[in-house]
Amino acid sequence: MSSPIDVLRRQVSDLHHELVRYDLVVWTAGNVSARVPGEDLMVIKPSGVAYDELTPENMILCDLDGKVVEGDHLPSSDTAAHAYVYRHRPDVGGVVHTHSTYASAWAARGEAVPCVLTAMADEFGAEIPVGPFALIGDDSIGRGIVETLRDHRSPAVLMKSHGVFTIGKDAKAAVKAAVMCEDVARTVHISRQLGEPLPIAQDDIDALNHRYQNVYGQQPADR
Repeated sequence: MSSPIDVLRRQVSDLHHELVRYDLVVWTAGNVSARVPGEDLMVIKPSGVAYDELTPENMILCDLDGKVVEGDHLPSSDTAAHAYVYRHRPDVGGVVHTHSTYASAWAARGEAVPCVLTAMADEFGAEIPVGPFALIGDDSIGRGIVETLRDHRSPAVLMKSHGVFTIGKDAKAAVKAAVMCEDVARTVHISRQLGEPLPIAQDDIDALNHRYQNVYGQQPADR
């Protein structure tokens, strides 16, 4: 029988292939991590390994200081950033990083994606904000993510001149947010080629977000 960590290794490995499927990454850039429930541990991809070579066996188990606990490779260069998020956001179970084209273009401009689509109101409940410029390798990016998303409904942040980081209750939710972030960044960019996108009233954004987060989809059967 597989252990909970083995199950998580497979999930994280599989979710990396979703980044490729949705054209959110190129070469070896980007990463997915997941918190191990009930433990001060996380699973993350190895650094610099091609996506088609990722397997459950080469996922890296780290503690929440970014120190390797199990694994034969060095962990992702963004490990310190992910670890910082988990240490300071106990509600977060998954973190994703991509350099997806349209969202990263907004990040290059240091410009938030305005909430002008119902799909944005649904998933993000607000604009997709911009976080500060930070160098890779320590927890500076993690600090920027946590500070920018504090008191913000968006599960995505555009780190200035870098790319996208998303959070979620688990790794799958964080991947979904990354997919949606790129989708709306592309649509809003195209809209701006036609003219100025029309704003959505805040009350309507609130209502759309509440419906999507609490009513949309299949509901558990009454017991």
